[in-house]
Amino acid sequence: MYGKRVVVTGLGVISPVGHSIEEHWTSLVNGISGIDRITLFDPTGLPVQIAGEVKRWEPERYMDRKAARRMSRFAQFSVAAAGQALADARLTIDASNAHEVGAFIGTGGGGVVECGYETEVLLTRGPDRVNPLFVPAFLPNMAACQPAIIYGIKGPVTSNIGACAAGIYSFVEAMHYLRRGDIQAALVGGAESAMIPLTFISLGRIGALSKRNDDPQHASRPFDRDRDGFVFSEGAGQVVLETQEHAERRGARIYCELAGGSLTSDAYHVSAPEPSGAGAALAMQKALADAELSPGEIEYICAHGTGTVLNDVTETRGIKRTFGEAAYRIPISSPKSMFGHLLGAAGALSAISSVLTMARSFITATMNLEHPDPECDLDYVPLVGREQRVRTVMANGFGFGGQNSVIIFKEYRP
Repeated sequence: MYGKRVVVTGLGVISPVGHSIEEHWTSLVNGISGIDRITLFDPTGLPVQIAGEVKRWEPERYMDRKAARRMSRFAQFSVAAAGQALADARLTIDASNAHEVGAFIGTGGGGVVECGYETEVLLTRGPDRVNPLFVPAFLPNMAACQPAIIYGIKGPVTSNIGACAAGIYSFVEAMHYLRRGDIQAALVGGAESAMIPLTFISLGRIGALSKRNDDPQHASRPFDRDRDGFVFSEGAGQVVLETQEHAERRGARIYCELAGGSLTSDAYHVSAPEPSGAGAALAMQKALADAELSPGEIEYICAHGTGTVLNDVTETRGIKRTFGEAAYRIPISSPKSMFGHLLGAAGALSAISSVLTMARSFITATMNLEHPDPECDLDYVPLVGREQRVRTVMANGFGFGGQNSVIIFKEYRP
Protein backbone atom coordinates (compact mmCIF):
# COMPACT_ATOMS: atom_id res chain seq x y z
CA MET A 1 0.00 0.00 0.00
CA TYR A 2 1.14 3.54 -0.63
CA GLY A 3 -0.19 7.06 -0.19
CA LYS A 4 -3.32 8.08 1.65
CA ARG A 5 -5.62 5.62 3.41
CA VAL A 6 -9.04 5.06 1.83
CA VAL A 7 -12.21 4.51 3.87
CA VAL A 8 -15.87 3.67 3.24
CA THR A 9 -18.45 6.19 4.47
CA GLY A 10 -21.66 5.60 2.50
CA LEU A 11 -23.68 2.80 0.86
CA GLY A 12 -26.59 2.71 -1.59
CA VAL A 13 -28.32 -0.06 -3.51
CA ILE A 14 -31.14 -0.83 -5.91
CA SER A 15 -31.43 -4.61 -6.29
CA PRO A 16 -33.87 -7.45 -6.94
CA VAL A 17 -34.22 -7.87 -3.16
CA GLY A 18 -34.43 -4.25 -2.04
CA HIS A 19 -34.56 -0.56 -2.91
CA SER A 20 -32.47 0.46 0.10
CA ILE A 21 -29.55 -0.85 2.11
CA GLU A 22 -31.77 -1.99 4.97
CA GLU A 23 -34.30 -3.74 2.74
CA HIS A 24 -31.53 -5.37 0.69
CA TRP A 25 -29.55 -6.53 3.72
CA THR A 26 -32.62 -7.84 5.59
CA SER A 27 -33.46 -9.97 2.56
CA LEU A 28 -29.95 -11.41 2.45
CA VAL A 29 -29.90 -12.18 6.18
CA ASN A 30 -33.23 -14.00 5.86
CA GLY A 31 -32.32 -15.86 2.67
CA ILE A 32 -35.03 -14.20 0.58
CA SER A 33 -34.75 -14.64 -3.18
CA GLY A 34 -35.45 -11.89 -5.69
CA ILE A 35 -35.55 -14.22 -8.69
CA ASP A 36 -38.81 -14.90 -10.52
CA ARG A 37 -40.40 -15.13 -13.98
CA ILE A 38 -39.53 -12.25 -16.31
CA THR A 39 -42.14 -9.48 -16.43
CA LEU A 40 -40.33 -6.73 -18.37
CA PHE A 41 -41.13 -8.58 -21.60
CA ASP A 42 -43.03 -11.73 -22.51
CA PRO A 43 -40.53 -14.63 -22.26
CA THR A 44 -42.94 -17.24 -23.61
CA GLY A 45 -41.11 -19.63 -25.91
CA LEU A 46 -37.62 -18.66 -24.73
CA PRO A 47 -35.39 -21.32 -23.17
CA VAL A 48 -34.69 -18.94 -20.25
CA GLN A 49 -37.72 -17.26 -18.66
CA ILE A 50 -36.43 -16.19 -15.24
CA ALA A 51 -34.39 -13.24 -13.97
CA GLY A 52 -33.64 -11.04 -11.00
CA GLU A 53 -35.67 -7.94 -11.84
CA VAL A 54 -35.95 -4.75 -9.81
CA LYS A 55 -39.60 -4.83 -8.84
CA ARG A 56 -41.96 -1.89 -8.44
CA TRP A 57 -39.45 0.52 -9.98
CA GLU A 58 -40.53 4.17 -9.76
CA PRO A 59 -37.64 6.40 -10.90
CA GLU A 60 -39.58 9.57 -10.02
CA ARG A 61 -38.97 8.75 -6.35
CA TYR A 62 -35.29 9.48 -6.90
CA MET A 63 -35.09 12.06 -9.67
CA ASP A 64 -37.02 14.56 -11.76
CA ARG A 65 -39.51 12.92 -14.13
CA LYS A 66 -38.08 14.69 -17.19
CA ALA A 67 -34.54 13.65 -16.30
CA ALA A 68 -35.67 10.06 -15.75
CA ARG A 69 -37.32 9.89 -19.18
CA ARG A 70 -34.00 10.81 -20.80
CA MET A 71 -32.09 8.03 -19.05
CA SER A 72 -31.74 4.34 -19.67
CA ARG A 73 -32.97 2.12 -16.88
CA PHE A 74 -29.39 1.26 -15.84
CA ALA A 75 -28.59 4.97 -15.43
CA GLN A 76 -31.74 5.50 -13.38
CA PHE A 77 -30.60 2.74 -11.04
CA SER A 78 -27.17 4.35 -10.82
CA VAL A 79 -28.58 7.78 -9.93
CA ALA A 80 -30.87 6.30 -7.27
CA ALA A 81 -28.16 4.21 -5.59
CA ALA A 82 -25.75 7.17 -5.74
CA GLY A 83 -28.25 9.42 -3.97
CA GLN A 84 -28.64 6.85 -1.21
CA ALA A 85 -24.88 6.48 -0.78
CA LEU A 86 -24.29 10.24 -0.60
CA ALA A 87 -27.10 10.61 1.94
CA ASP A 88 -25.74 7.72 4.00
CA ALA A 89 -22.31 9.35 3.99
CA ARG A 90 -23.85 12.77 4.75
CA LEU A 91 -21.60 14.13 2.03
CA THR A 92 -22.73 17.41 0.51
CA ILE A 93 -21.30 18.31 -2.89
CA ASP A 94 -21.21 22.02 -3.70
CA ALA A 95 -18.99 24.65 -5.32
CA SER A 96 -16.45 24.34 -2.51
CA ASN A 97 -15.63 20.66 -3.11
CA ALA A 98 -17.14 19.51 -6.43
CA HIS A 99 -13.71 19.28 -8.10
CA GLU A 100 -12.42 17.07 -5.27
CA VAL A 101 -15.10 14.40 -5.85
CA GLY A 102 -15.02 11.74 -8.59
CA ALA A 103 -17.35 9.05 -9.91
CA PHE A 104 -16.10 5.59 -10.95
CA ILE A 105 -19.09 3.48 -11.95
CA GLY A 106 -18.82 0.43 -14.17
CA THR A 107 -21.30 -1.41 -16.36
CA GLY A 108 -21.42 -4.39 -18.67
CA GLY A 109 -24.00 -3.64 -21.32
CA GLY A 110 -24.85 0.01 -20.73
CA GLY A 111 -28.07 0.94 -22.51
CA VAL A 112 -28.41 -2.21 -24.59
CA VAL A 113 -32.17 -2.12 -23.91
CA GLU A 114 -32.40 1.14 -25.85
CA CYS A 115 -30.39 -0.38 -28.72
CA GLY A 116 -32.93 -3.14 -29.06
CA TYR A 117 -35.97 -0.92 -28.68
CA GLU A 118 -34.88 1.84 -31.06
CA THR A 119 -33.80 -0.69 -33.70
CA GLU A 120 -37.33 -2.08 -33.59
CA VAL A 121 -38.73 1.46 -33.88
CA LEU A 122 -36.55 2.13 -36.93
CA LEU A 123 -37.60 -1.08 -38.68
CA THR A 124 -41.31 -0.90 -37.90
CA ARG A 125 -42.10 2.83 -37.66
CA GLY A 126 -39.38 4.54 -39.69
CA PRO A 127 -36.40 6.86 -39.05
CA ASP A 128 -38.54 9.85 -38.09
CA ARG A 129 -39.73 8.03 -34.98
CA VAL A 130 -36.29 7.15 -33.58
CA ASN A 131 -35.55 8.94 -30.32
CA PRO A 132 -33.06 11.78 -31.05
CA LEU A 133 -31.60 11.24 -27.57
CA PHE A 134 -31.01 7.55 -28.19
CA VAL A 135 -27.20 7.80 -28.29
CA PRO A 136 -26.70 9.73 -25.02
CA ALA A 137 -29.22 7.41 -23.39
CA PHE A 138 -27.50 4.14 -24.30
CA LEU A 139 -23.83 5.16 -23.84
CA PRO A 140 -22.21 3.05 -21.09
CA ASN A 141 -20.48 6.10 -19.54
CA MET A 142 -23.90 7.34 -18.43
CA ALA A 143 -23.54 4.98 -15.47
CA ALA A 144 -21.19 7.62 -14.04
CA CYS A 145 -22.10 10.74 -16.02
CA GLN A 146 -25.76 10.85 -15.01
CA PRO A 147 -25.00 10.74 -11.25
CA ALA A 148 -22.28 13.35 -11.85
CA ILE A 149 -24.78 15.64 -13.58
CA ILE A 150 -27.50 15.12 -10.97
CA TYR A 151 -25.23 15.57 -7.93
CA GLY A 152 -22.71 18.06 -9.31
CA ILE A 153 -19.55 15.93 -9.36
CA LYS A 154 -16.77 17.75 -11.25
CA GLY A 155 -13.73 15.58 -10.56
CA PRO A 156 -12.74 12.57 -12.70
CA VAL A 157 -15.84 10.75 -13.97
CA THR A 158 -15.41 7.43 -15.74
CA SER A 159 -17.18 4.14 -16.50
CA ASN A 160 -15.21 0.98 -17.13
CA ILE A 161 -16.89 -1.80 -19.12
CA GLY A 162 -15.07 -4.76 -17.59
CA ALA A 163 -18.01 -7.14 -17.94
CA CYS A 164 -18.67 -8.99 -14.67
CA ALA A 165 -15.44 -7.60 -13.18
CA ALA A 166 -16.51 -3.98 -13.72
CA GLY A 167 -17.94 -3.36 -10.25
CA ILE A 168 -14.80 -4.44 -8.41
CA TYR A 169 -12.58 -2.77 -11.02
CA SER A 170 -14.20 0.57 -10.16
CA PHE A 171 -12.97 0.29 -6.58
CA VAL A 172 -9.40 -0.44 -7.65
CA GLU A 173 -9.38 2.55 -10.00
CA ALA A 174 -10.92 4.95 -7.48
CA MET A 175 -8.59 3.72 -4.76
CA HIS A 176 -5.53 4.81 -6.73
CA TYR A 177 -6.95 8.30 -7.36
CA LEU A 178 -7.70 8.68 -3.64
CA ARG A 179 -4.36 7.31 -2.50
CA ARG A 180 -2.52 9.80 -4.71
CA GLY A 181 -4.60 12.65 -3.33
CA ASP A 182 -5.98 13.55 -6.78
CA ILE A 183 -9.43 13.66 -5.19
CA GLN A 184 -10.80 13.49 -1.65
CA ALA A 185 -14.02 11.52 -2.19
CA ALA A 186 -15.63 9.33 -4.85
CA LEU A 187 -18.84 7.58 -5.78
CA VAL A 188 -17.85 4.04 -6.72
CA GLY A 189 -19.78 1.02 -7.98
CA GLY A 190 -21.69 -0.39 -10.90
CA ALA A 191 -25.05 -0.34 -12.68
CA GLU A 192 -26.76 -2.77 -15.03
CA SER A 193 -30.03 -3.40 -16.83
CA ALA A 194 -30.05 -5.42 -20.04
CA MET A 195 -33.45 -7.06 -19.85
CA ILE A 196 -34.24 -7.76 -23.50
CA PRO A 197 -34.90 -11.11 -25.23
CA LEU A 198 -31.67 -10.91 -27.25
CA THR A 199 -29.57 -10.96 -24.07
CA PHE A 200 -31.28 -14.05 -22.71
CA ILE A 201 -31.21 -15.85 -26.05
CA SER A 202 -27.48 -15.23 -26.55
CA LEU A 203 -26.37 -16.11 -23.01
CA GLY A 204 -28.75 -19.05 -22.98
CA ARG A 205 -27.33 -20.45 -26.20
CA ILE A 206 -23.78 -20.51 -24.83
CA GLY A 207 -25.03 -22.33 -21.75
CA ALA A 208 -24.35 -19.53 -19.29
CA LEU A 209 -27.89 -19.15 -17.87
CA SER A 210 -29.96 -21.40 -15.64
CA LYS A 211 -33.01 -22.90 -17.33
CA ARG A 212 -34.73 -23.79 -14.06
CA ASN A 213 -37.85 -21.93 -15.19
CA ASP A 214 -40.24 -23.98 -13.07
CA ASP A 215 -38.40 -23.19 -9.82
CA PRO A 216 -36.87 -19.71 -10.17
CA GLN A 217 -36.16 -19.08 -6.49
CA HIS A 218 -33.89 -22.12 -6.41
CA ALA A 219 -32.27 -21.49 -9.79
CA SER A 220 -29.17 -19.65 -8.58
CA ARG A 221 -27.09 -22.43 -7.01
CA PRO A 222 -23.44 -21.39 -6.61
CA PHE A 223 -21.09 -24.28 -5.80
CA ASP A 224 -23.96 -26.80 -5.89
CA ARG A 225 -23.59 -30.06 -7.79
CA ASP A 226 -26.84 -29.40 -9.67
CA ARG A 227 -26.11 -25.84 -10.79
CA ASP A 228 -26.86 -25.15 -14.45
CA GLY A 229 -25.84 -21.52 -14.94
CA PHE A 230 -26.28 -18.06 -13.50
CA VAL A 231 -29.47 -16.02 -13.24
CA PHE A 232 -29.34 -12.73 -15.14
CA SER A 233 -30.23 -9.74 -12.95
CA GLU A 234 -30.30 -5.96 -12.86
CA GLY A 235 -29.70 -3.14 -10.39
CA ALA A 236 -26.98 -0.87 -9.04
CA GLY A 237 -24.71 -0.51 -6.04
CA GLN A 238 -22.82 2.63 -5.04
CA VAL A 239 -20.31 3.27 -2.29
CA VAL A 240 -18.78 6.52 -1.08
CA LEU A 241 -15.02 6.27 -0.63
CA GLU A 242 -12.96 9.04 0.97
CA THR A 243 -9.44 9.66 2.07
CA GLN A 244 -9.08 9.05 5.78
CA GLU A 245 -8.15 12.69 6.42
CA HIS A 246 -11.17 14.01 4.55
CA ALA A 247 -13.59 11.68 6.32
CA GLU A 248 -12.18 12.42 9.77
CA ARG A 249 -12.01 16.16 9.13
CA ARG A 250 -15.74 16.33 8.45
CA GLY A 251 -16.63 13.88 11.25
CA ALA A 252 -17.97 11.16 8.94
CA ARG A 253 -19.07 7.75 10.18
CA ILE A 254 -16.51 5.27 8.82
CA TYR A 255 -17.63 1.73 8.02
CA CYS A 256 -14.23 0.24 7.26
CA GLU A 257 -11.05 0.73 5.24
CA LEU A 258 -10.47 -0.26 1.61
CA ALA A 259 -7.06 -1.78 2.21
CA GLY A 260 -6.05 -3.02 -1.24
CA GLY A 261 -6.97 -4.32 -4.65
CA SER A 262 -5.63 -5.67 -7.91
CA LEU A 263 -6.44 -6.53 -11.51
CA THR A 264 -5.15 -9.38 -13.67
CA SER A 265 -6.05 -11.13 -16.92
CA ASP A 266 -6.37 -14.81 -17.78
CA ALA A 267 -5.46 -14.10 -21.43
CA TYR A 268 -7.26 -17.33 -22.21
CA HIS A 269 -10.83 -17.20 -23.62
CA VAL A 270 -13.68 -14.76 -24.32
CA SER A 271 -16.10 -16.43 -21.91
CA ALA A 272 -14.47 -19.37 -20.11
CA PRO A 273 -12.12 -18.87 -17.14
CA GLU A 274 -8.62 -20.33 -17.31
CA PRO A 275 -9.20 -23.82 -15.80
CA SER A 276 -6.42 -23.84 -13.21
CA GLY A 277 -7.57 -20.60 -11.58
CA ALA A 278 -4.07 -19.15 -11.91
CA GLY A 279 -5.24 -15.72 -13.11
CA ALA A 280 -7.80 -15.43 -10.33
CA ALA A 281 -5.20 -16.57 -7.79
CA LEU A 282 -2.72 -13.97 -9.02
CA ALA A 283 -5.31 -11.24 -8.53
CA MET A 284 -5.97 -12.44 -4.97
CA GLN A 285 -2.28 -12.65 -4.19
CA LYS A 286 -1.57 -9.17 -5.56
CA ALA A 287 -4.51 -7.74 -3.60
CA LEU A 288 -3.15 -9.27 -0.41
CA ALA A 289 0.27 -7.79 -1.10
CA ASP A 290 -1.26 -4.38 -1.85
CA ALA A 291 -3.19 -4.51 1.44
CA GLU A 292 -0.05 -5.68 3.28
CA LEU A 293 -1.93 -8.70 4.63
CA SER A 294 -1.03 -12.39 4.77
CA PRO A 295 -3.44 -15.07 3.52
CA GLY A 296 -4.07 -16.14 7.12
CA GLU A 297 -5.48 -12.73 7.99
CA ILE A 298 -8.52 -12.94 5.67
CA GLU A 299 -11.61 -13.88 7.71
CA TYR A 300 -14.28 -14.03 4.98
CA ILE A 301 -14.42 -14.16 1.17
CA CYS A 302 -17.38 -12.74 -0.72
CA ALA A 303 -17.12 -15.03 -3.74
CA HIS A 304 -17.85 -14.19 -7.34
CA GLY A 305 -19.84 -17.43 -7.18
CA THR A 306 -22.08 -17.16 -10.22
CA GLY A 307 -23.45 -20.71 -10.33
CA THR A 308 -21.96 -21.65 -13.69
CA VAL A 309 -20.26 -25.01 -13.99
CA LEU A 310 -16.88 -23.52 -14.92
CA ASN A 311 -16.72 -20.42 -12.71
CA ASP A 312 -17.38 -22.08 -9.37
CA VAL A 313 -14.76 -24.79 -9.83
CA THR A 314 -12.20 -22.31 -11.16
CA GLU A 315 -12.78 -19.85 -8.33
CA THR A 316 -12.40 -22.68 -5.82
CA ARG A 317 -9.08 -23.65 -7.41
CA GLY A 318 -7.93 -20.04 -7.35
CA ILE A 319 -8.76 -19.71 -3.65
CA LYS A 320 -6.86 -22.91 -2.87
CA ARG A 321 -3.83 -21.72 -4.85
CA THR A 322 -3.87 -18.48 -2.89
CA PHE A 323 -4.61 -19.67 0.64
CA GLY A 324 -3.33 -23.25 0.70
CA GLU A 325 -4.62 -25.22 3.68
CA ALA A 326 -6.00 -22.00 5.19
CA ALA A 327 -8.62 -22.02 2.41
CA TYR A 328 -10.54 -24.70 4.31
CA ARG A 329 -10.83 -22.47 7.40
CA ILE A 330 -12.19 -19.34 5.69
CA PRO A 331 -15.98 -18.91 5.41
CA ILE A 332 -16.95 -18.11 1.82
CA SER A 333 -20.40 -17.29 0.45
CA SER A 334 -22.14 -16.01 -2.66
CA PRO A 335 -24.97 -13.50 -2.22
CA LYS A 336 -25.78 -14.08 -5.92
CA SER A 337 -27.68 -17.15 -4.72
CA MET A 338 -30.41 -14.69 -3.67
CA PHE A 339 -30.32 -11.80 -6.13
CA GLY A 340 -28.63 -13.35 -9.16
CA HIS A 341 -25.80 -12.00 -11.27
CA LEU A 342 -25.86 -8.28 -12.05
CA LEU A 343 -22.87 -8.40 -14.44
CA GLY A 344 -21.33 -4.90 -14.33
CA ALA A 345 -23.01 -4.15 -11.00
CA ALA A 346 -22.24 -7.53 -9.43
CA GLY A 347 -18.95 -6.47 -7.87
CA ALA A 348 -20.52 -3.37 -6.35
CA LEU A 349 -23.11 -5.51 -4.57
CA SER A 350 -20.35 -7.87 -3.43
CA ALA A 351 -18.49 -4.88 -2.00
CA ILE A 352 -21.61 -3.71 -0.17
CA SER A 353 -22.17 -7.22 1.21
CA SER A 354 -18.54 -7.27 2.37
CA VAL A 355 -18.84 -3.95 4.17
CA LEU A 356 -22.11 -4.93 5.85
CA THR A 357 -20.71 -8.32 6.87
CA MET A 358 -18.08 -6.43 8.86
CA ALA A 359 -20.46 -3.77 10.17
CA ARG A 360 -23.21 -6.20 11.24
CA SER A 361 -21.02 -9.18 12.25
CA PHE A 362 -23.05 -11.51 10.06
CA ILE A 363 -22.05 -13.71 7.13
CA THR A 364 -24.89 -14.27 4.68
CA ALA A 365 -25.49 -17.79 3.42
CA THR A 366 -25.03 -19.37 0.03
CA MET A 367 -28.64 -20.34 -0.54
CA ASN A 368 -29.70 -23.43 -2.53
CA LEU A 369 -26.39 -25.15 -1.76
CA GLU A 370 -28.08 -28.47 -1.04
CA HIS A 371 -25.70 -30.87 -2.78
CA PRO A 372 -22.12 -29.51 -2.73
CA ASP A 373 -20.02 -30.17 -5.81
CA PRO A 374 -17.17 -32.48 -4.73
CA GLU A 375 -14.75 -30.13 -6.52
CA CYS A 376 -16.10 -27.20 -4.49
CA ASP A 377 -15.18 -28.51 -1.07
CA LEU A 378 -14.55 -25.32 0.92
CA ASP A 379 -16.73 -23.73 3.61
CA TYR A 380 -19.38 -22.02 1.48
CA VAL A 381 -21.76 -21.26 4.41
CA PRO A 382 -24.61 -23.34 2.99
CA LEU A 383 -28.28 -22.45 3.51
CA VAL A 384 -27.98 -20.65 6.87
CA GLY A 385 -26.04 -17.47 7.63
CA ARG A 386 -23.75 -17.05 10.63
CA GLU A 387 -23.30 -14.46 13.33
CA GLN A 388 -19.56 -13.93 13.35
CA ARG A 389 -17.23 -11.02 13.88
CA VAL A 390 -15.27 -10.32 10.72
CA ARG A 391 -12.32 -7.90 10.52
CA THR A 392 -10.97 -8.56 7.01
CA VAL A 393 -12.89 -9.42 3.83
CA MET A 394 -11.84 -10.26 0.29
CA ALA A 395 -14.34 -9.66 -2.54
CA ASN A 396 -13.83 -11.28 -5.96
CA GLY A 397 -15.08 -10.26 -9.40
CA PHE A 398 -14.28 -12.16 -12.60
CA GLY A 399 -15.50 -11.22 -16.06
CA PHE A 400 -15.83 -12.39 -19.66
CA GLY A 401 -12.58 -11.96 -21.53
CA GLY A 402 -10.61 -13.24 -18.53
CA GLN A 403 -10.72 -10.09 -16.40
CA ASN A 404 -10.02 -10.67 -12.71
CA SER A 405 -10.52 -8.03 -10.04
CA VAL A 406 -10.15 -8.37 -6.27
CA ILE A 407 -10.48 -5.93 -3.37
CA ILE A 408 -9.89 -6.24 0.36
CA PHE A 409 -11.65 -4.39 3.18
CA LYS A 410 -10.45 -4.35 6.76
CA GLU A 411 -11.63 -3.05 10.08
CA TYR A 412 -10.90 0.66 10.40
CA ARG A 413 -8.47 1.73 13.08
CA PRO A 414 -7.60 5.45 13.37
